[in-house]
Amino acid sequence: MKKILKISGITLLTILVLLIGIPFAFHGQIQDMVKRFINENLNAQVEFSDVSLSFIRSFPQAYVGVNNLVITNFEPFKDETFISAKNISFTMSIKELFKAASEGPIVINSIYLDEALLTLKTDALGNNNYDITKDNETETTSESDGSFAFDIEDYKISNSAVTYVDEISKMAIHITEFNHEGKGAFSTEISELDTKSEANVSFIFDNTNYLNSNPIKLDAKIGLDLVNSKYTFKENKALINELPIEFQGYVQLLENGQDIDISFENPESSFKSFLAVIPKAYSKDIENVETTGDFKIKGIVKGILTEETIPTLNISFQSNNASFRYPDLPKGIENIVIDTEIKNETGFMKDTYVNINTLNFKIDQDVFKSSIALKNLTENMFVSANIDGVLNLGNINKAYPIELENDLTGILKAKLNANFDMKAIETNAYERIKSSGSASISDFAYSSETFANPIQISETVMAFNPTTVSLSNFKAKTGESDLSGTGTINNLLGFLLNDGTLQGHFTLNSNLFKINDFMSEDEVQTADNTTATSSESLKIPAFLDCTINVNAKTVVYDNLNLSDVSGTLLIKDQQATLQNMKSSIFDGALSIAGDVSTKGETPTFNMSLSADGFDIAKSFKDLELLQSLAPIANIIQGKINTNINLSGDLDEEFAPNLNTISGNALAELLATRIGDNQSELMNKLEGTLNFIDFSKLDLKDLKTKLEFANGKVSVTPFDLKYQDIGITISGAHSFDQTMDYSAVFNVPAKYLGSDVNRLIGKINDNEVNQITIPVTANIGGSFTNPSVKTDLTSGVSNLTKQLIEIEKQKLLNEGKDKVSNLIGNMIGSNQTKTDSLKQEQNNAVKNVLEGLLSGSKTKTDTTSTETSTKTNTTQNTVKNVLGGLLNKNKKDTVN
Repeated sequence: MKKILKISGITLLTILVLLIGIPFAFHGQIQDMVKRFINENLNAQVEFSDVSLSFIRSFPQAYVGVNNLVITNFEPFKDETFISAKNISFTMSIKELFKAASEGPIVINSIYLDEALLTLKTDALGNNNYDITKDNETETTSESDGSFAFDIEDYKISNSAVTYVDEISKMAIHITEFNHEGKGAFSTEISELDTKSEANVSFIFDNTNYLNSNPIKLDAKIGLDLVNSKYTFKENKALINELPIEFQGYVQLLENGQDIDISFENPESSFKSFLAVIPKAYSKDIENVETTGDFKIKGIVKGILTEETIPTLNISFQSNNASFRYPDLPKGIENIVIDTEIKNETGFMKDTYVNINTLNFKIDQDVFKSSIALKNLTENMFVSANIDGVLNLGNINKAYPIELENDLTGILKAKLNANFDMKAIETNAYERIKSSGSASISDFAYSSETFANPIQISETVMAFNPTTVSLSNFKAKTGESDLSGTGTINNLLGFLLNDGTLQGHFTLNSNLFKINDFMSEDEVQTADNTTATSSESLKIPAFLDCTINVNAKTVVYDNLNLSDVSGTLLIKDQQATLQNMKSSIFDGALSIAGDVSTKGETPTFNMSLSADGFDIAKSFKDLELLQSLAPIANIIQGKINTNINLSGDLDEEFAPNLNTISGNALAELLATRIGDNQSELMNKLEGTLNFIDFSKLDLKDLKTKLEFANGKVSVTPFDLKYQDIGITISGAHSFDQTMDYSAVFNVPAKYLGSDVNRLIGKINDNEVNQITIPVTANIGGSFTNPSVKTDLTSGVSNLTKQLIEIEKQKLLNEGKDKVSNLIGNMIGSNQTKTDSLKQEQNNAVKNVLEGLLSGSKTKTDTTSTETSTKTNTTQNTVKNVLGGLLNKNKKDTVN
């Protein structure tokens, strides 16, 4: 007995080893078989990581698995993935693995597909990405070429997804979390297949989402007539969300399409069935919802489905005097009447139409009635709509469990009729857009993180005309700002239905308009994990394309108060263009033209500003821009006219980013003087240049030009006057207040004291008064911590040269006087003398002139020596005088 058991055990162990080991021996053969099948049957790029074979996993059948399968299309869908699967496996009789190619196809008994992603696509030219199978040349070849045949007893698809996109019909179906399995016998001509399916389904048609991840379940028994390719539905029950649907009929495959004859209806008629159709994300838990009334769905789909035709349709949804109320909500929805039908009577897609004959309901005391007809769905859809009712917006989430992102209140009243086609909406063909009636919103309030304050609209009245909408009354408030307006809107329906632009012409008035009321505060997390707030800059809406005439009594921008603001604002493509914008500020008049764009990540501006009669002290105190352009003006009192052209970036508070601006400015000072608020710079200048009283500086009619770019302001040289001292100023400063300026003071000699006057005492008074000495003050540092250095080199050199030149001219003039006297005496002698006497006289004159010239030469030489000596004396004297003048005791350069 022990021997028998031992032999049996060894035998079983040997069989087990063979069952485990043989697949490894046939691993290469199996891979070759799969590759051969792919190459002979598919016109696509196929990749997989491994093929496995097991005799144990599905014993007594063989198990073949293909891992990480990816099939990629060729042209015209090159490099697009057709299918990917984590694992696809087959079971078959072991003997099928050892079939020769001449013995016929390998018979597969079951197929399992796990985590597959399948994409079926038809492009706009009618190409299908699933046309990847190769056509076999003859039937004989197809039966003996080593391919696969199916004698399936069961199959299963798990955790998969399917996407179907048809660009011609503008239809898309997305199936996710797809699990499907079936059991049956496909080997007989007449058989039955038992299936179970569940998935989430989305259905989009012509950009309209009819199903949005709706969970669907289907348990169906399907009669199989394989000879006639006819599949009949028996004992079928489907669940759309929680709505049960029973259906019967058949689908038969034809050479050029499918013959479909299916009818369906919901077995229950409770109105709760309608709520069950709505996705759970919106309907929430409907188990405890109280409902009254009925709801019925019926449908017949019958006809031939081909590339040109569809089956005829007759689908209806009806409910009468229904109501529902959620137990946790204070209000319910009553008097619900629904009468909707979807029909196609011709079999052509374009003739499908939807009639919402009645859609009425009542919330609290507000009754809302509507009807809509949609025709020509697949081409140029035509819409006819009627709305008549009142809706309290604040009651919506009190009667239905919808989560609104922002609080919403207000009373909407509408009595409208509209007829249009979608192409007219898209192309703004206003003559084909017909609308009439009126609509109004009162006591509307809207809160959002986008706005710093709730927007409150006390009243809005719109009248609908065939081509335009007239806004006859609009009153709103947010924060402390108020708005009122009138206007016309050209394409309201296009804006609402087609994501178009809002085109129109408006007039807006405001008593107080504060920019900060339209800015939002966002909380941000800082590096040290503390919470801070940051202002998010205002964005110009991309949907606006309009002209706005603006009139505001007061506009508050940061710390500025602008009065009597008026002008025109053109808004298009996220850009606001200002035209003829005028205002009163700083006791003067301001004019603005230019544009602001928020299209990019950083807002930009391009502006021309004209200021007429600005109070300098007020404007330079409150305007950071003027402080940066001309900070010295902060100590000036009086009026200013200026024209400024500038462009650059705006920061989050819509103020110019000074480091990015460029442009130029022209300024004219009117009746101005240095104020009493002396700056550190003026103190330094007065301490260094004590011959000037800066409080008496003449600034009247001063004109200057500034140019700025890359954070730097360059000042074109300009002239000032202090009594009879001329001053020339030039240089530049940066927006960080760093200065590099020079001021040249042309000082008359009479201010230089007795030493200089004694030095030039031999010169007459008129010449002394004409002598000036340039004194240069180099100004650096910053406006709050300036440095002033004076340069006397040019002044000393200039005065020395002038004195020497004057003395030279004086000596030459003395020589000329002697020659003139000599010639005069000669002319006064007796003119009646003889020629010989004349010759003697000529000789005498010649001798006198030669002596004079010789003497002059000698004197000139002597003068040259004296001049050289005097030059040194003069320079030293000038230095001492100027040093004393500047309080610096005989130094060439005074700091």
